[in-house]
Amino acid sequence: MDRAVVVHPTFPPDRRVLAVSDIHGNLPFFDALLDKAAFTREDILVLDGDMLEKGRDSLALLRRIMDLCRTHTVYPVCGNCDGLVLNFFETDRLDGRFYASYLPQHPESVLRQLAREGGFEQTEDLPRLREDLRAAYPEIWAWLRALPTVLETEHLVFVHGGVPALDHMEELERWRCMKNDDFLGQGHSFAKWVVVGHWPVTLYRPDVPSAAPMILRDRKIVSIDGGCVLKADGQLNALIIPGEGSEDFSWTAWDGLPTAVALDPQEASADPVNIRWGRSALEVLEPGEETTLCRHLETGRVLPILNQYLRRRSDGTWWCEDSTDYALPVSPGDRLHVVARIKGGALCKKAGATGWYYGRLRDIL
Repeated sequence: MDRAVVVHPTFPPDRRVLAVSDIHGNLPFFDALLDKAAFTREDILVLDGDMLEKGRDSLALLRRIMDLCRTHTVYPVCGNCDGLVLNFFETDRLDGRFYASYLPQHPESVLRQLAREGGFEQTEDLPRLREDLRAAYPEIWAWLRALPTVLETEHLVFVHGGVPALDHMEELERWRCMKNDDFLGQGHSFAKWVVVGHWPVTLYRPDVPSAAPMILRDRKIVSIDGGCVLKADGQLNALIIPGEGSEDFSWTAWDGLPTAVALDPQEASADPVNIRWGRSALEVLEPGEETTLCRHLETGRVLPILNQYLRRRSDGTWWCEDSTDYALPVSPGDRLHVVARIKGGALCKKAGATGWYYGRLRDIL
């Protein structure tokens, strides 16, 4: 069993700390977020895991981060997706159980991108692919191998998935620290602030879908995965800490969506539902041109689902991408991020929360 690698850097108290997780190969979002946060050489940037995989720009993002590590103060932490890339370089123990099916299905994987760039892309002979990647990209292999599992400072702990306690973290199983589903649901609290990613924060919210970071002051946990790449309304979050010992947290985000100004007021709806990944089974009741009336099997709620969010399994059963009947609270002049438009309304975001707006919008060019 591989043990967690814990590092203990010293963060000067007068330097701003930015924490970003789950970029998942989305280089445009990463660059736009750093610009929006006004990231400079005076800042400390912590990348809290899952920098790679799922997005189409994993290799370009990897090289961008490696360059930043040479010119800025950057602390990357290993996430489960980054660990899978490293694991392929390191050993053949998962070839038959995982990579033999994963790599053919994921041409966007950084491993496939590296192989394509090197002119030796193939997935039939994984030992040979491994040898080729090791020979062609030793600097990337070494960089991945140097990633810590946990970064601990005087007041802060950064780990991708989560830890059960802060004592003897170097004895924890490395993989469980990187892939720790439903961390907030495990009831932990800490003496230091523990910043995690991995589990999109919207999965914790049964009512209002929101990609905004969750700051649990009574438990000293911050969860920051905004669902970048994974969700149509996902965003890349940056937790902003004014100094290592400060608790005056704020955040900013980038979602790449078009913006519009609301012209009419709207009250928030009561008792909304957030249909989330893994809990999204549906019964189709009445198909429509833009939306389909469905019953959410878990809650029994009947609501319209965007047709482009509907999915049908091979056995004929239905499910959907994350969906809601929530109506956003809106005042005239509010800037909304537009996820999708239908006749008479639009699915929008405000301060990270996703919901419907049925008033008039003026597009911002």
